Amino acid sequence: MEADGALPEGTGRLPERLQRRDQERQRELEQRKRQKDGQAVPEEKSAHFGATFGPEKAAIEELLSGSEPGLLEEVAGRLQGLQKLLNDSMMFLPPYDIRQAQEAVSRLQEALEDKRQALQPKKKFAFKSRKKDQAAAGSGTPAPGTATPRPAAVKAQPQEPAPVLCGFQGLSSQVLFMEAAEIRQKDVLLSDLRDCTITLHGCPGTLHVRGLHGCRLLCGPVSSSVFVDSCTGCLFTFPCQQLRTHSSSDCRFYLHVTCKAIIEDCTDLHFAPFTWSYENIQRDYQISGLDQARNMWDLVDDFNWLVRGVQSPNWSIIPEGDRITHWN
Repeated sequence: MEADGALPEGTGRLPERLQRRDQERQRELEQRKRQKDGQAVPEEKSAHFGATFGPEKAAIEELLSGSEPGLLEEVAGRLQGLQKLLNDSMMFLPPYDIRQAQEAVSRLQEALEDKRQALQPKKKFAFKSRKKDQAAAGSGTPAPGTATPRPAAVKAQPQEPAPVLCGFQGLSSQVLFMEAAEIRQKDVLLSDLRDCTITLHGCPGTLHVRGLHGCRLLCGPVSSSVFVDSCTGCLFTFPCQQLRTHSSSDCRFYLHVTCKAIIEDCTDLHFAPFTWSYENIQRDYQISGLDQARNMWDLVDDFNWLVRGVQSPNWSIIPEGDRITHWN
C-alpha cells in the first residue's frame, strides 16, 4: 500500500490519474467533515431542489404577468434567489436537470427585461414651432392653428417610476467610465457601441450588452446575469452568476461565473479566467454575493452543439501564454 504523499512509479507519465486521485481524496475529506460537523444542507438533496425550484419559478411567472408597483424589484430579487438555489445544487444534479433549470432561469431573466421595456415610460415628441408658441404665450392669444395651452396649475398624472437603468448607447471611439456610486446595483445597458473602451467599477444588478463591435469592456462583479447579444470582435471581462451569449462571434471572455456559461448561435468565442482587479473590488464582491471560490469559466454549454463527448467548435480556451495579465 502506498503511503500518503508517496508518488507511485510512473507518476510523471500519469499526471491526470494523480490529479483525479487528489480530487477524489479532497471530496472524501470534505464529505467526512460535513458528516462530522453536521453541516449537510437540504439544498444538497435533489428532491428538495425539485420541490423548491418549480413552485418558485411559477411564482415568478405569476408576478411577471402583473403590473403592480414594485413588481420589477421583487422579481429581480426572487430571480437572484432562484439562481443561487441552482448554483448551490449543481454538485448533485444530473446534467440534463442543470441545463433545463438554466434555460428556465434565462427565460425568466429575458421576460423580466421585456417587462422593464414595456413599463418604461416613453417620451412624447411634439413637432411645433417654438417661436410661434413663445409669441402666442407673450400675447396671451393662441397662435392660429395651435391648441389652447393647458393651464400651468394642471399637473400630469403620476406614472410608475421608470426601471432603474444606466449605461451607454450609440457611441463610437469613446473612452467610457462609470464609478460604483453611479451603478449601485442598477441594471446596466450597453448598446450600439463601436470601438469603445468601457470601464465599470462597482456592482451592477444585471448587465445587458447588445450590438457592441470592436469594444473592450471591464466590469466589476455582477450580482445576477450578463446577457451578451449580437457582438463582434470584443473583449469582455467580468464576474457574474450566469452568462448567456447569443448571436456573437470573435469575442474573448475573461470570466468568473458561478455556473456554466451558455452560448447560442455563436462562433469563435474564447474563454479565460477573470484576472482584472481594481481598488475596492473585494467590497463589490461582497455586495454582489458571488462565491469567489466557485468559478466555472471553462465550462460552457453550446446550445447549437449536441454531440456528446466532443468539444464544440464554436468556443475554446485561451492558451495561458496568450492571456492578458496586465490590464492598465
